[in-house]
Amino acid sequence: MENPTKQEIKKILENSRRIAVVGLSNNPERTSYMVSKAMQDAGYEIIPVNPTIDEVLGAKAVASLKDIEGHVDIVNVFRRSEHLPDVAKEFLEIDADVFWAQQGLVSEEAYQMLSEKGYTVIMDLCIKVAHALTKSA
Repeated sequence: MENPTKQEIKKILENSRRIAVVGLSNNPERTSYMVSKAMQDAGYEIIPVNPTIDEVLGAKAVASLKDIEGHVDIVNVFRRSEHLPDVAKEFLEIDADVFWAQQGLVSEEAYQMLSEKGYTVIMDLCIKVAHALTKSA
């Protein structure tokens, strides 16, 4: 299991605009909220994916990835590692480019499922940290 290089990640972030955030909380104290707000402030469109909330960060939440209209550049996941294979299966049903599991999240099963179909998979890396690093690089 290997993440793309720093240069590849920089290119992904430069060429992406829409980020679907699975497990985005409407609680400002939660990491998912803080990271998504930082990405929104950096100019990305955030699509909250959480069946238990109506909206967050001024964006209407959807219950699942399949409820998103249009293309998604990055699916950023804030669900425990054991949920990653299920999220990966749903990812395969939509038009998205990159599967990104936040820092501390890893699933060999999800990685294999997506990478063998040619998708870019990033695991155990915070998108906000990666974005900050690409700006300073």
